[in-house]
Amino acid sequence: MLKAHQAQVASIIPFSWVDGPGNRFVLFLQGCNFNCLACHNPQTIPLHTPRARVMGVPEVLDDIRAAMPYISGITVSGGEATVQHEFLLELFEEIKRLPEFAHLTTFIDSNGNAPEYIWESLAPFTDGVMLDLKALDDASHIALTGSSNEVVLESIKFLDSINKLFEVRLLLVPGQNDSDEELIKTAVWLKGINPDMKIKINAFKSHGVRAAARDWPEVGESDLIRYRSIFD
Repeated sequence: MLKAHQAQVASIIPFSWVDGPGNRFVLFLQGCNFNCLACHNPQTIPLHTPRARVMGVPEVLDDIRAAMPYISGITVSGGEATVQHEFLLELFEEIKRLPEFAHLTTFIDSNGNAPEYIWESLAPFTDGVMLDLKALDDASHIALTGSSNEVVLESIKFLDSINKLFEVRLLLVPGQNDSDEELIKTAVWLKGINPDMKIKINAFKSHGVRAAARDWPEVGESDLIRYRSIFD
């Protein structure tokens, strides 16, 4: 039986090729527990905003049904999806319960800043988590996000241990978190957890970011070559 949780929804993309494997229905939830300077969607940071749409699980399921012939799964992103984890759990429970959605995979795009009990509750109904690691160095992480990365690192270890970590995503910003020393330490730490861990490099672009990061240099081709040489 539905628990009738409602969510603050920032936006919906019915068909996306960049938010997990295959063509996916993407639900962007409002609200984030980080305050990233390089955020490309700063309007999704506050939990409550007139721009957000209040939706219940039945409404979201109806939207998913309309996209069903064209999608292989659902990704819930944000903001930060786990900020509204009760709604997220109810949504994924229903998707896994109803036979009509049996072919769809359920993914979460997260900053990792959620305690273990939240991941434990979501794990039985979640096929994979795509997790952003802003910086391995805690001081750099605080400078970039306003928060420590302690919980994020624990999330990476826990999700990998239960085979729910689909990939770790690194948003690399020239001069902020991309020194050889920091990247080597990051590669060693991640591969020490799982040598086969999937690591995706996201190159910083200034378009659409907050004012504080608009003058930061963008990632160039030479930067990408250097990054790949470290992580490959």
